[in-house]
Order: sequence, then C-alpha cells, then structure tokens
Amino acid sequence: MKFRPLHDRVVVRRIDAEEKTAGGIIIPDTAKEKPQEGEIVAVGPGARDESGKVVALDVKAGDRVLFGKWSGTEVRIDGQDLLIMKESDIMGVVGK
Repeated sequence: MKFRPLHDRVVVRRIDAEEKTAGGIIIPDTAKEKPQEGEIVAVGPGARDESGKVVALDVKAGDRVLFGKWSGTEVRIDGQDLLIMKESDIMGVVGK
C-alpha cells in the first residue's frame, strides 16, 4: 500500500461478519449490518503531547480491533474499501 496515515490515525480493513447465525439461519445481504471489527493495515507515527514529544500508538499493523458503528471515514485505496480513523475511535484490541 502506498498510503501512510499521519499523526494518531490508523487504516482499518473491515472483517466480514458471519453469513449464518449460531442456529444456522442464513442472513441475507440486505439484512446485514456493517461489521464493527477490523484488522489494522497501517498506523501513523503517533500524536504529539503538550511538550511536543511524539507519543507512539498502542495498536500496530495486524491487530484485530473493535470500533464504533459510525467511526472513521470510508475510503477506497488500491481497490480496497478501508476506514481511516483516529486511535481514540478504537474501543479495544481483540485477542487471538
């Protein structure tokens, strides 16, 4: 990818939700909601504090994260649908 986010922004690729429920019911595309889980593709260098020092981000490329339903800005880069959001929009990292 030829895109590098600035400051405390991250680039996230949504992870598609399951096609079936736990009971085996298939969910049609029209009834699906946008997934709120994704994988971080790229991270910026970090935000600056009051003294001007760069504070590194807590997340890194490859982390699976949860974010709000309306978080981030949707963009299309190199044919992929991605989200650009601030690190503060991320609710947490999903363990493996």
